[in-house]
Parts: sequence; structure tokens; C-alpha cells
Amino acid sequence: MCGIFGIIANKGASCDKTAFHQSIIELFKLSEPRGREASGLVIAASDEVHVFKRPIAPSSMLRSADFKSFVKASEAAYQVDDNGLASEAYAAIGHCRLVYNGTETVVGNNQPIITDQSIGVHNGLITNDRELWDQHLDIDRSLDTDSEVIYRLIDKYVESGDDLSQAISQTFAKLTGTASLGFFRNDARLMALATNNGSIYSAHFEELGIFAFASEKFILESFIEKGPIGRKSRGTEVNQLVVDSGMIIPFDDAVPQTFKFDHPVMATATVFSKSLLSVKDMTDHLADVQRCTKCVLPNTYPYIEFDQDGICNYCRDYKTQKPEGRDALEEILAKHRSKDGSPDCIVAFSGGRDSSYGLHLIKNEMGMNPIAFTYDWGMVTDIARRNSARMCGQLGVEHILRAADIPAKRRYIRKNIHAWLARPKLGMIPIFMAGDKMFFHYLRELRKETGLDLVLFCGGNLLERTDFKAGFAGVKENEHGNRLFGLSLANKIGLFSWYASQYLLNPRYFNESFIDTMWAYFSTFIAKDDFTYLYHYLPWDEEEINKTLIGEYGWETAANRDNTWRIGDGYTSFINYIYHTVAGFSEYDTFRSNQIREGLITREQAVLLLEEDNAPKMDVLYDFAKHTGFNLEEVLTRINSIEKLY
Repeated sequence: MCGIFGIIANKGASCDKTAFHQSIIELFKLSEPRGREASGLVIAASDEVHVFKRPIAPSSMLRSADFKSFVKASEAAYQVDDNGLASEAYAAIGHCRLVYNGTETVVGNNQPIITDQSIGVHNGLITNDRELWDQHLDIDRSLDTDSEVIYRLIDKYVESGDDLSQAISQTFAKLTGTASLGFFRNDARLMALATNNGSIYSAHFEELGIFAFASEKFILESFIEKGPIGRKSRGTEVNQLVVDSGMIIPFDDAVPQTFKFDHPVMATATVFSKSLLSVKDMTDHLADVQRCTKCVLPNTYPYIEFDQDGICNYCRDYKTQKPEGRDALEEILAKHRSKDGSPDCIVAFSGGRDSSYGLHLIKNEMGMNPIAFTYDWGMVTDIARRNSARMCGQLGVEHILRAADIPAKRRYIRKNIHAWLARPKLGMIPIFMAGDKMFFHYLRELRKETGLDLVLFCGGNLLERTDFKAGFAGVKENEHGNRLFGLSLANKIGLFSWYASQYLLNPRYFNESFIDTMWAYFSTFIAKDDFTYLYHYLPWDEEEINKTLIGEYGWETAANRDNTWRIGDGYTSFINYIYHTVAGFSEYDTFRSNQIREGLITREQAVLLLEEDNAPKMDVLYDFAKHTGFNLEEVLTRINSIEKLY
């Protein structure tokens, strides 16, 4: 089970900030054997509560620069008087996690858990959490961990008018499994403890004005023996918080008051105040990153600059899209349209929303007789395959597919991911997807085989431009209409040179994927691209696309998500997880920013949409890892430990 611990130094306590921080570190070290998969700490000082957590072992977190910065940032709240006594009360609760429910790679699942009024930790396992969510539809669930429902219920009962001891008792009456809690409230200056299996031990250093607790008697006894506070008061008694009981410890005097769940009456009732303490989650610094005041791009975006009004150069330089028009497209189609219903064009078809809608337009509205072509390299999702079948079946379109050596392609991805992790540079992420670029080669071959000269790509939508990928490789892209063949010669040479340097600096890239990657570079940037791009001619309308596909074809969307973009390939969620984790933005941020510039959505709408867009898609990530053959938790943990750009 997990390790939990905490400490309070009341006003007037004999405890300066050095002793306080050393106590936290000592309690972390002693508690670490109980859980090494994630670590977290909440510090309450003055009128603020600061939270910090990482999906790494406590010993690793304690050594990290981020943790040291977090501790340093909280030091301003620790004040002592001329006698070396604490001028204000301060307190901390820590957690060493052994993961049961809710992967540690999703930051919110790690502890302390933050709800509307509670900030706390849980040691144990709730076995009826699903039933509790179903029974209490009036409380909102945002995490996968079983711990969240405990604090949501406590919040609910306090909100309904219960004293805190009563709210805790009511909550535990509904739980099955084990639970030992330590938490703060943002509406009361106190620490609360509770357990239904006795896994909490406490010590009150009365003469020092300090209270401490931990998961095991041995941990607390060792802390008294070795810790900076305990040494001042050896002989302090360690007491177990007995089964089915709780404890309230006010910050003001750190004197614990105990109650039984079957008799939740406190000597002093808990007094709640609205937003008494301000909660700041300092787990990452994304909230502090400067972003364009017009779009949502951050200052970590390659080649970005802000003017005096905070508007970025990408917004200032943006030119509204002006498609060439349907008439211009019709001129091209008319030269190839068959009169006898025989095939007259090839449509590049991934099964994603743009190509699906494009196939509908070309067949039903433009009167063409297309052949749909798909290159399956092992990352085409099951949703994309089912949607491909829907579209081709209902439209009566022949579907030609070329399959790669899928086990080999997936092996290449895995090897390049592990190579990248040895020297993680964001500019090298595109080589993960190099395997799909042979699409262009097979499309050119199919053109020869069928004798059909007209090849239509349902692309060219500039809203989907992601020039930050080359930007991280030191290349500022020229205008190319979302056709990588259209990159300037200088850009192509720049990219090749940068990639070559990374191969030399990281020889792990010289694996069996090397020849495949070189072919991909040639097929993408060098071999001639004379295909026709649909959205160079027609306007792209997300609402119309979704309405048509879902309404007319029963087109399938990703489970529990409204966004229909990027659901046709298996790697997108993975690379966006990396970009967002390390750089603070993803492909979605660029897409939403372009929508803002086109006047399609407001900045406020974009911010709300990005909350869902950038949330880790764990089901998709697990599927990607399963097919590619790597341990997802191990890889995401390593990604999470990469130094951030923000």
C-alpha cells in the first residue's frame, strides 16, 4: 500500500523552515518503500496551499530541480520571530504511491488529490468506487483513481451542512475496501485524518508545537530517532489511530481531537469559511507560460515573437485562406471525368474525416468515379478501417489497399522511440512516423498500374499546418500549401543536415529502420508531387464535414470524445503527448490557433476545447503501445522526466 505522512508546526512552534523541510525529506525517505511509482506533496502556509507531484519515485523527485524550486518558492511563507519561533502555522502532507487504479502517467491521478474543497492523500484501495459514482450522479468524476470518490463525497456532505467529522463518518460508511486519509480543506485551517484499518500513527510534540503522522509506527519512531524535530523531543509517544476513527488537528494549536465514526461528535465543531485558503497546483508551470493574446500559441513555439500587445508574429503575418474555388477544381476534373462510369481518378484515402468527406464530395457532388487507395502500415486504427468500409460500401467505390510488412514497421517505430529516449530532441519525433511516407511511393505506382493520371489528396487545409515540427529541427518553413514537396531547397537541405547530425550524435538511430527512413525522406521531399489537393480549391468546414459524415454515413467517432480530428492513425495521441508534456502545446494548439485566425472560433472557445484535446487519450495510448510492443508506463515515465521547455 502507499505511504502517507504529514506534519504541522503551529504558530509559536519551535521549528524553522530548515527543520520543516528536512522533516519532509526524512518522512519521504522513510515512507518510500511503501510506494515508488509516483510522489506528491502539499504544503499549507499563510493563506495558500501549494501542490506538487511527479510520476517518479520519491528519491528521484527529491533530487529534481523542479522539486527544489517548488520548496524554495514556498519558503517566503515561513517566518520566525526573534526567538526563532514560527510566526505563522504551516503544514505539509506527502504521498509515496503504489499504483492500483489510475495510471500514474496521468498527473491528476497522482496524489494529493484535488477536489473542490479538499486536498489530500489516500492509502488503501476502494473496491466499490464504480458503484459509488453510479449512486451519486450529483458529483463529478474527473480522474481514473478510486481515491477521488472519497474526497468528492466528503465535499458533498460538508456542502450539505455536516460537520467535518460527520462528513468523514458518512463517507466511510459507504466505502468498501481500505482507506487511510490525510487531507486539508480550503475552507478551514486544519488537517484531517481518518482510517478504517488502523494504518495511521501519530505523534504530538506538545512542547515544540508540532504534530506528525505516518503510515507505520516504525516510520514515525525512526523519524523521532533521526529527524531534526524528533531529536529535540525523543521519548514522544507514538499512537495508532484506531480502526474506524478520525482526527482533526487545527493549525492554530496542532492539538489533535479524535472521534469515532459511529459517534462523530467533536469537542469543537469545524468552522468553515468560503475560500479561506487559495489552492495552487504547481505540478507544472503551464499556467505561467506566456501565450499569444489573440491565439493560444505559447512562448515555447519555435520562432515565435510577441509584440507590445502580446500578439504573436504568426497572428500578425497570417493571411486568410482563399481557396481557388469550385470552378477551378471543376476545370481539372472535367479533363478526366469518364462518360461510361469507369474509374477516372484515385483518391488518397486514410479513413480519417478529411479523406472520408473528400471521397463523398468527389463521388456524390462532383460526379467522379474514384478508386480509393489506402496504405496500411500498421498504424491505421480500427475506427479508420471501419469508417473506410462504411464510406466505400455506401458510395460503391472500389477500395485498393497496399499493406506494408506491418510487424517490421511497428518494430521500426519501437526502436526509434527507444533511440529517441536516449537523446530526446523534439525535432526528431517525425521519424517515428517515417514508415507511413511510402504512401506516396505506392500511390505513384498505382497511378502507373491503373493508368489514371488524376490523383486527389483530400488535404491542403492550412488550418492543419504544423510547421513547429520542422521548427524544432532548426528550420523555418516557407509557404508550401501543406505539401512537404513544396518546401524550399534550403529547407530540405536544412532538414536533412539536422537529421544527419542527430544520427551521428545518437548512433541508436542506425537500426534496421534506417533504409526505410531514407526512402521515406526521398518519397516525401524529393520525388515529384503533382497531386491535386482538394482543400486548395474548396473551403474546409468542420461542422459541415462532421454533420455529413455522421448524419449520412453513420461515421464512427472516438469513444467519449467529440473531436473527430486525428482519430484515423494510432500514433498521433502519442506524439501529441510528448509535444504537450515537453513543450506545453500540441498539434491541437496550432489547429485551434488557426481556427481563431480564420474567425471560426473565439480564443475563449479554443481554451475550453484544448482542455479536452490535450487530455491524455489513455485508451489510444495503450492500444498504440500494445501494437508497437513497448511498456507504456515505462516510456511515459521517461517522457515525463524530460526537461521541459517552460
